[in-house]
Amino acid sequence: MNQKVLKTLEYDKIIELLIEKADSEPGKKLCKDLVPSTNLGEINKMQRETADAFTRLIKRGNTSFGSNTELGFTIKSLEIGSTLSIGELIKIASFLDNVSRIKNYGKKERDDEADDSLTEYFDTLIGFTQLANEIHRCLLSEEEVADDASPKLKSIRRNKILTNDKIHSHLTTLISGSYRNYLQDAVITMRDNRYCIPVKSEYKGQVRGMVHDQSTSGSTFFIEPEAIVNLNNQLKELDLEEQEEIQVILATLSASCAEHTEELTTDYKIMTTLDFIFAKAKLAADQNASKPDFNEDHIIHIRKGRHPLLDKKKVVPIDITLGKDFDLLIVTGPNTGGKTVSLKTVGLFSLMGQAGLHIPALDHSELSIFTEVFADIGDEQSIEQSLSTFSSHMTRIVHILKHADADSLCLFDELGAGTDPTEGAALAISILNFLHDRGIRTMATTHYSELKIYALSTNFVENACCEFNVETLMPTYRLLIGIPGKSNAFAISSKLGLSDEIISAAKELIGKEDQSFEDVISDLEQSRITIEKEQREIAEYKEKIKTLQTQLEQKNQKMDQAKDKILREANEKARQILQEAKDMADESIRDFNKINNSTDIKELEKKRQKLRNKINEKNNGISVKPVASSKEKTISADKIKKGDTVKIISMGLKGTVSTLPDAKGNLYVQCGIIRTQANIRDLAYVAEDTITAPSLQRTNTGKIKMSKSMSVSTEINLLGKTVDEALAEMDKYLDDAYLAHLPSVRVVHGKGTGALRSAVHNHLKKLKIVKEFRLGEYGEGDAGVTIVTFK
Repeated sequence: MNQKVLKTLEYDKIIELLIEKADSEPGKKLCKDLVPSTNLGEINKMQRETADAFTRLIKRGNTSFGSNTELGFTIKSLEIGSTLSIGELIKIASFLDNVSRIKNYGKKERDDEADDSLTEYFDTLIGFTQLANEIHRCLLSEEEVADDASPKLKSIRRNKILTNDKIHSHLTTLISGSYRNYLQDAVITMRDNRYCIPVKSEYKGQVRGMVHDQSTSGSTFFIEPEAIVNLNNQLKELDLEEQEEIQVILATLSASCAEHTEELTTDYKIMTTLDFIFAKAKLAADQNASKPDFNEDHIIHIRKGRHPLLDKKKVVPIDITLGKDFDLLIVTGPNTGGKTVSLKTVGLFSLMGQAGLHIPALDHSELSIFTEVFADIGDEQSIEQSLSTFSSHMTRIVHILKHADADSLCLFDELGAGTDPTEGAALAISILNFLHDRGIRTMATTHYSELKIYALSTNFVENACCEFNVETLMPTYRLLIGIPGKSNAFAISSKLGLSDEIISAAKELIGKEDQSFEDVISDLEQSRITIEKEQREIAEYKEKIKTLQTQLEQKNQKMDQAKDKILREANEKARQILQEAKDMADESIRDFNKINNSTDIKELEKKRQKLRNKINEKNNGISVKPVASSKEKTISADKIKKGDTVKIISMGLKGTVSTLPDAKGNLYVQCGIIRTQANIRDLAYVAEDTITAPSLQRTNTGKIKMSKSMSVSTEINLLGKTVDEALAEMDKYLDDAYLAHLPSVRVVHGKGTGALRSAVHNHLKKLKIVKEFRLGEYGEGDAGVTIVTFK
C-alpha cells in the first residue's frame, strides 16, 4: 500500500490514536508499524483477534501491559553470562509479575467456556512466579538490597552496625571529655567516608590523629582521632565485603534468569502482541466500532458509518454501497455538504479493515480486499514545480490511471475541476469511462451536471448526493444513493440576499435542457422528502401501536393476576366465614342441648347476644356492601315503623321490624324465630309475600338443627393419617357431604408412595353413593387430590 494515500486518507492519525491505547513501548512500536494487509486469511485472523479482545474487555474489564518493557539487550547480556544490575533484575521481576497477572486475566471463568483466538497466547505465557518472588525478596529497590538476601550479607551488615556503634561511642566520649575545649562544634562528621571531629586550628596539635580536610576559612581541621583509626579501617573493609557479597547475590539472580532466556523471550513477544491486540480493541471500544465482514468480490456495503476522526456525538452516519449493483458512484451536491467526508470514509474504512482494525459502523458492514487504494483528494499545487491546481490533480490522476487495476479502489474529489467546465466535464467522463470499462471500483465527487446525466444513462454507474436543507442553508450530511444532487446556487444566493432580478437573469442564461434537468432533480428531491416524511410517520404510528399493544397486554395480565388474587382471597375468606359459622352453630347447639333450668336459659341468652354482636361485627367488616335491588327500597330513619317488612341486605334475610332505630341507627329485626340486630343503612323494604324463613329443621325432641349444607366442607384432608384412620374419617365425611346434597368433593391424600391414594380409590369403588371419581387435574392438586362425584 503506497504511503502517500495513507496520509491523504488520514490513516496516520488513526495510528496515532492506536498508539495512545497501547500500554508498553514495544506495543506502541507494533502499533506504529501497522499497515494494511492484502491477505484475506491474515486480515480475518487480525479481525478475530481484535473482536475477541473486545469481548474480553467487555466481560472482564480493562487490563494493563505497562511493565512489558524492552528486554532485548537484557536477554542478550544474560545469554553471554553477564551479571545484571539491580535495576535490570527488578525490571525482569516486574515483567514476570505482569506476565502472571495477564495469564490469570486470560484464564477461563468456567470449564465449559469456549476457546477463542487469544486462548493460545494466554496459555503459552509462563510467568516464573518463584523467580520473580526471589528477586523481590533480595532486591527491595534499585538502591537497596535486602539484609536477608544472603546470610553472609546479613552478618556483614550486623558487624557494620556494631562497628558504627563503637566508633560513635569512642567519639562521644572524646568530644564530651578531654577534647571538649578543642572542638569548633561538638559534632561527629564524615570526610572521605571516615568519621572525624571538627578541631579548632589552634588546637590541631593537641589532637592525635589523621587530618582529612579543613574548612575554607582555615579555622577548622577535620581530624580522625587515633583511637578510632582501626575501627574506621574495619568499617571500610566491611563496606568492601558488602559490595562483593552484593555482586555475588546479583550474579546468582542473573544466573537464575539466564536459565530461562528462551521462555523470557517468548513471554516478551506474546506480551507485546497482546498489548498490540488489546490496543486495537480499546480503540474499537472508544469508537463504538464493529468487526466488518470481508469478501473478495470487491463489494463495499457500509451501514451507518461514521468517520472515526469526527466527533461521534455530532457526526451523521452514512450508508454507502459500491460494487454490487454498480461499480462506479458519482456523488454530487453543494460545497461543505459532506461529499469529501463520504469519500474519505470509504477509503479510510478499507485501510482500517485491512489492518485488522474495527470500523465505526453497524455490525455486518462489508468491505473487500484491495491491493491498492488510490485517492486524488485535496489541492497540492506546487509553485516550485510550476503546477497549478488542475495540473497537480491531473498529475495524480495520470499516476492512478497508469497503476490502477481491477483489484484497486479509486477515489476522486472534484474530478475535472480547475479548468474550463465543458472540457473538465468531458475529461471527467472519459476518465470514469476508462475506469468503468476495466471494472475498477471508483467513487468520485463533482458539481458537473454532465456527470449526473452520464450516471443516469450508463449501466453499473450510480448517482448519489449529499442532502442540503435550503431553508436553513445547512447540509444534513446524509448521503442519498440513487438520487443526483443539486448545487442549489440560486436558492442559496436568494437566501443570502441576492436580488431576484439578478437570479432571474442568471436563470435565463442557463439552457432550457439544463434548467429542465435541474427541475427534474428538484422534483425528485421533493418527492423523496415527502416519501421519507410519510415513512417516518408510518414508522411512528407502528411504534405507537406496538407500545399500546404492549401496554394493553400488560394491563390485561395485571387484571388477570388481580382477579386471581381477589378470587383466592375471597374463597379463603368465605372458607373462614363458613368455618366460623359452623363452629358457632355447633357451639350453640351444644349449649341448647344442655338447657335444664332458667339459669341456663339466661346464660344461653347472654351467649346468643354475644354471638349476635360477633355476627354484626363480621357484617360490618365486609368491604363490598350489597346494593339493594330495584324491588328493594332503601329506608330512612324517620319513616320506618314497627311491623314493616324489611330485608337485611348484608345477610340476605327477610323479617319484620321489632324496634325503632336508636341514635346510631341500630334496631332489632325478627327473622322467623331469630331476632337479630341490624343497622338501618343495611335494611331495605320488600314485598310481604316474599318473606321466607331460613332453612331450619325441628327434631321430635324439639331441638333445632341447622342444615348440614351450612357446615360441611367441600374438601377433606387425609394427609398424615394411617390408612385405617383415613378411611374411617373419609366414610363419615362422605356421608355428611351426601346428606348435605353437595354435588362433588375433594379428597386430599397427597402423592407420597401412593399407598394412601390406592386405598382411597379401592374404598370409593365399593361405595354406592359415589357416581365416579378421578385424580385432580393441573390447578386442582394433580395426583395428590381425588375428585369424588355423588349420584
